[in-house]
Order: sequence, then structure tokens, then C-alpha cells
Amino acid sequence: MEHLFEAASFTGYVYPNETVFPWGVLIVIYPYLTGLVAGAFTISSLYQVFGVQSLKPVAHFALLSSLCVMLFVPTPLLLHLGHPERAFNAMLTPHVTSAMAMFSYAASFYILLLMTETWFVFREHIVHQAQHLKGIPGLFYRALTLGSYDLSEKAMHYDRKWIYALSAIGIPAACGLHGYVGFLFGSLKSREWWSSDLMPPIFLLSAIVSGTALTIVLYVVACKLRRTTVVLDCLKMMTHVLWGFLIVALVLEGLEFGSLVYKAREGIDVILQFVTGPLLVPFWIMQFSIGAVLPIFILTVMFWRKTTGRNLIIGATVCGILALFEVLMMRTNVVIGGQDISKTGKGLLSFPWVFMGREGIFAAAAVLIAPFILLLGMVRVFPPWGEEPTGREELDFTDPCAPTLAQLMVDRDLSRSEE
Repeated sequence: MEHLFEAASFTGYVYPNETVFPWGVLIVIYPYLTGLVAGAFTISSLYQVFGVQSLKPVAHFALLSSLCVMLFVPTPLLLHLGHPERAFNAMLTPHVTSAMAMFSYAASFYILLLMTETWFVFREHIVHQAQHLKGIPGLFYRALTLGSYDLSEKAMHYDRKWIYALSAIGIPAACGLHGYVGFLFGSLKSREWWSSDLMPPIFLLSAIVSGTALTIVLYVVACKLRRTTVVLDCLKMMTHVLWGFLIVALVLEGLEFGSLVYKAREGIDVILQFVTGPLLVPFWIMQFSIGAVLPIFILTVMFWRKTTGRNLIIGATVCGILALFEVLMMRTNVVIGGQDISKTGKGLLSFPWVFMGREGIFAAAAVLIAPFILLLGMVRVFPPWGEEPTGREELDFTDPCAPTLAQLMVDRDLSRSEE
């Protein structure tokens, strides 16, 4: 890996082989993408498995988002590896005691699960398109039917049972997928900044936070692009989920750091020097204050004041963006920060940030944006919105241009008289 990074600058006592960082920005993007997958799938499962009806308008969209992101999860690892063909060695010659080697099986299983559930969810749409479209689009949808054109009530009931079963299986699978990433870091005893029993649940809860925040932001943006009204009940439920998991994740992260300081094992002096020096702004200000405490405060005020309408949409979107930023900073501080602390326990290194190159910021940003370009095409092939919502829950009564309830009643009476 020497050709990927320049030798890092350092202070104190550092081993010579530590001046080159083995893991770069792509390894930051990898756990970030897996977190988005697990969190978005959780929103979908809250409707499919637990029957939270307020999340119905966004359930299928969250499932598509999860699938599109999951398809790009292995990409950062393959780019970092340098020789992507070597990745097949982990599957052809499995090593069951290696967490990294077993990831290929877990990721493959989860991709197949998401693809199967997506097929069952959109099978009715696929069959309709296959029967009405001609040419290449029609051929594409006919291939996707897999020879099944039955849309009877019995067949649809069978599909719903499969969707429920796959969603139920997908919940522990999603937890295992991202819990594995936390386990990967927490099990490295050689790094005091990583070695913690709380690392797996912290990664899992922050994954749900990031996936929920992503669904909120994408849903609001999609409604604006489609020029449809945001369903406020759905948005409010997602903000409650985001608020709850943000609080629990923040508490666990605080407990993890407090436990590290309280145990005061070897190397704690350089860790305290690190978090009060180079990591002061990224850790305390950007991750905790701006990324976690600020959205919790905003959401708490919104719930206390029973905010609705346009203010709810703006507030939820801002909090979603802040939560996404918080989780990204958490992943950066864990992956990069853990390597900034020397194994001697008496020195600090400085990560050499670069913009271009295979391990540069540009490549990482491209990998991060790619799933959403795919999602833009997927929502055209598999429209996740269904019927447009109707009723009071979609009306923004705080908007002065919105019709009043009296006007709606007059319009209803006029339509009945004309009939």
C-alpha cells in the first residue's frame, strides 16, 4: 500500500512502518454506505413487518434506496484492493475465522434478499408493463416477470406473504451486516481507539440514524421534483424515528468514550491529547455538537411546539442533513482517527489528505454519489409511489394559498349537486 499514500507527518514516538496509512477515505465510505442500507431497510420494514401505516408512502421508496446503495457497498473495498479479481479468493477459499473473508457471503446474501423482495413488491407493476409495452421496454419487463403473469387475489396474497417473510428475515440480516462492521473495528485490540465492546451497537444505531435521515431527505427532494405534496404524517413519523435513534446513539457514543477514559488503560494519555488537540473540531464540534446535539435540539423544539406544514418539512430536512453529516464524521473519526494514534502510545500522526487518485476525496465522492444516480433510474423503472395520497394529511393548512376546510366542503356539495 506504500504507493497509495505519502509518508504521514507525526509527533512523538512512532514506529517506522506506521508512517504509511493502510486504510484511507474509501474505507470511510464503506461503513457509511452499509449504514445507509441498514437504516433505509429499517424504515421499509416498519411498514412491511410492523404495519406502521403512516410510513406506507415511503416504504417502497426506502426499499429501492436500500437496494441501490447495497449494490455499491463492495465498490470501495474493490477500489481499495487494487486488484478486484482477488476478491473472489475470499469466496473460493473461505476462511471462517476471518471477519473480512465472511463479509462476501453476508453481502451476497443480503443483495439477493433485497433483489427478491423488490421483485415481489413490484411484480404487479412489472406484469402490467410487460402486457402493455412493446419493443425493448416490453421485452425488458417480460424478462423480469420470470414467466409469472398471475395477478389473481390468491397470487397477490402469496406475494404479500413473501414480502412479509423477506422483510422479517432482512431485519436481523441488516443488523448483522452493519453490526459486523462495528465488530470488525471493535475486535482490533491493537488499536485502543477502536477496541470497545460497544462498537457494534454504536455502528448499528448510527446506521439506522443515517438511513432514516437519508430517507427523509430523499423523500422531500423527490416530492419537490415530482411536484407532489409531502405527506406530513409520514414525515412526522420518520422524524420521531430519527429523534429516538439519535438520542440512543449519542448516549452510547458518550458511554463508549467515558468507559475508555475511566478504564485509563495504556495509551490513554495520548488519546486525551488527541481528542483535545487535532480531533477537537472534528470530534467534539462537528460530530457531537453540530451533527448530533443540534438536530436533537431542533427536533425536540419541533415536537414541543407541534410544528407542522412547511416548517416541519424544512426542519425535518435540515435535521436529516445534519444527521447524515454526523454519521459521516463518526465514520471518519473512527477509521482515520484510529490510525492517527501511534501503536507506541506516545505519538500522533497526521493523515495525508489528497483530492485525486484512487484513494482521494474525488474517488470517494464518486462512489458515494453513484448509488443515487442508479436510484434516479430505478424509480423510473419501478415507480415506488403507488397511488397519490389523498385526504387532510397531505394538505398544508399553514400555507395561505391552501384551500380552507369550508371551501373544500362547498366544492364537495357543488359536485354532488351537479351529479
